[in-house]
Amino acid sequence: MKSLLKNLGLILMIIGAAILVGVFFTGSAAINDNGVLGGSATLIVIGLIVYIVLNKRIVD
Repeated sequence: MKSLLKNLGLILMIIGAAILVGVFFTGSAAINDNGVLGGSATLIVIGLIVYIVLNKRIVD
């Protein structure tokens, strides 16, 4: 469980980046949708914050 919590922020950042890459390579109209772009950027920022906070609190 600790390993999942330690990597939760990283997982969120990867999901956000995967959304951006997926939208870019599919060439869909969602690339102009602010909701998709904002949502993926929000996932990346929240993932970064979660990664920093959890890795400061969880000690092996």
